[in-house]
Amino acid sequence: MAPPLTRNREAKQGISKVDRILKKTTKSYGDLKKISHTHSLTLDSIQRSDELGNLKVKRSFISLRSHRSKEKVTRKPSIPFINEMPVLKDEKLCVFVFGTGSMSELGLGPEPTGRVVKRPRLNPLLPHDTVGIVDIAVGGMHSAAIDYKGNVYTWGVNDQGALGRDTTWKTNQIDPESDDEQMLNPKDSIPDKVEGIPDGVKIVRVACGDSISVAITDQGQVYAWGSFRCSDGILGFSPQIKVARRPVHIKELKNVVSVVCGTDHVLALTAYGSVFSWGNGQQFQLGHRVVERTRINALVPREFGLKKIKAIGAGSYHSFAISHDGKVFSWGLNQFGQCGIESSGGEDGAVVSNPTHVESLDHYNVVYITGGEHHSAALTLDGELLVWGRLDANQLGIPRSSLPNYTVHDASDRPRFVPIPTKVPGISHVKRIYCGTHHNLAILKDDGSVWSWGFGESYQVGQGPSGNDIEVPTKIDNTAIRDKVIVAGGAGGQFSVLLGLPSKS
Repeated sequence: MAPPLTRNREAKQGISKVDRILKKTTKSYGDLKKISHTHSLTLDSIQRSDELGNLKVKRSFISLRSHRSKEKVTRKPSIPFINEMPVLKDEKLCVFVFGTGSMSELGLGPEPTGRVVKRPRLNPLLPHDTVGIVDIAVGGMHSAAIDYKGNVYTWGVNDQGALGRDTTWKTNQIDPESDDEQMLNPKDSIPDKVEGIPDGVKIVRVACGDSISVAITDQGQVYAWGSFRCSDGILGFSPQIKVARRPVHIKELKNVVSVVCGTDHVLALTAYGSVFSWGNGQQFQLGHRVVERTRINALVPREFGLKKIKAIGAGSYHSFAISHDGKVFSWGLNQFGQCGIESSGGEDGAVVSNPTHVESLDHYNVVYITGGEHHSAALTLDGELLVWGRLDANQLGIPRSSLPNYTVHDASDRPRFVPIPTKVPGISHVKRIYCGTHHNLAILKDDGSVWSWGFGESYQVGQGPSGNDIEVPTKIDNTAIRDKVIVAGGAGGQFSVLLGLPSKS
């Protein structure tokens, strides 16, 4: 048995030999981290004992087997972007609201005067010269707006965290001179910034569902807050979180260029043209089958097969996608033909279970598509407006006397829905279309005027004191917006919002 010093010397000699091999390898082939991609590397360990104790020191040497002469190196090709990343808009806009705000939807503050607004009214709490709103999204009973710095303001109903901030309000905070029963929660009804988005993160797009809000950053990251509901009540925000009352970074998503929300589901489009969905999938609005016993897993974003998509859209319980070659796909609830798939429409609970080509839109150049609860609308490149689906509240804007011969009637011979996309008469050069639950807003290219139609009982069509349904597209005209160019908007359940350029004066 050799004495310890001899063993130590042999170990040192062995290590020196390894070091020489490493130096020679690096000199011949370059840095090992780099060559590991083009060679097969086998790492083995040797151990030696320090002569003074039991400390074991590991050293590694490398057996290098070059495959340069045996096989070609294969690398996964990088996938190019086919959709542009969104940027923050910079035009500061005036905010106009109308409809019923009994649950703080109008964002006019807690006073009773902010409850019912029958025609567009300027929201003084969001001045264009200081707050500077540049974009907006409207959900069922709440709104989210982006300012010129990339901050998000919210207002409306916050029951499941849709506002992304604390709106707890104690009764002892009430002004003693005010009528308590008439006051709204000021933290719900006064627009304020979402809490918890990291410093330096700039939001460029937002979307709202019923109790869910989603935001995209200028880097294509996604933050969301709120919760999804299903037929049994609250489904949750994620498998781990029931209600997210502050923004949560959705790490499964990267390079996202667009998001849209239905009532309780979300679609996200990436720069690569792929589509992800998550939320409640009970009506197949997610584009794939959701097993009831594992439905909570659908709260995690999942890509479901669509490729080369350039635009997405959503109704309350149905969804759309437009491919780069101009094809439109739809899926989800279809009992009023709102998916545009004639073969499956008309039955209670009818669904389109997978993304299906809407062939009736092939001869149109559709660039934008969206939906309400049971109706849908699409815009063509030329500004034509197409509608289909339920019509009993005048959602389609087609006069009853001019309904197409393929309109589906009920057992009492009352017109029920239009199953095929049909042009809306009397309106053209449409720039934007927004579908509320049962009403619509259209903005024209030529003059920035706004036209509305559909269910009007809550004054969400902005046509004045009558509160009647509006059968056909009708221009909204009042002093608040008469000299304004309207550039964007949103339609909710019982209210609407418009964004307009400030007067040049």
